[in-house]
Amino acid sequence: MKWTLLRAWFAGFVATMIITLMVYFVSPDLTGGPSDLAALLASLLGVTWIAGLTAHFLIGTVVLPSVYLLLQGRLLTGGPAVRGMTWGLLLWVLSQAIVIPVSGGGFFSQDAGGLRAAFDSLLAHLLYGLVLGVTYGLLTTYYPAKAENSSAAPH
Repeated sequence: MKWTLLRAWFAGFVATMIITLMVYFVSPDLTGGPSDLAALLASLLGVTWIAGLTAHFLIGTVVLPSVYLLLQGRLLTGGPAVRGMTWGLLLWVLSQAIVIPVSGGGFFSQDAGGLRAAFDSLLAHLLYGLVLGVTYGLLTTYYPAKAENSSAAPH
């Protein structure tokens, strides 16, 4: 289980890095305005910007990949890309229905840029899921889990 979690967390880190770069450098062109995930989380949590960025990375690297593992094979079926994008779609719906309204952006970003912001968020969540699913799938293919007793001395 340890290696499974580590592979998922590594895939989550890669996915979080990619969407963070997308949000800071691509999203402003898509939405016509700046996007700041760290500031959003900082305001929600009542912490500093750097604490918000840390929370963003902890959520994307540890929390979400751990839940992804729990749902894999139950709710998330198909190949790695399909599982990942389904996960991304689920995360997007939850963010638009719960997180954005709580932060004052309205249901499905109606008060935070409307359709453009919701679409940008959809792209980011789908990309996160795709990268998470494919990276985790590649890691499990090329670095399969070791047998539980592989480190034990032979009898």
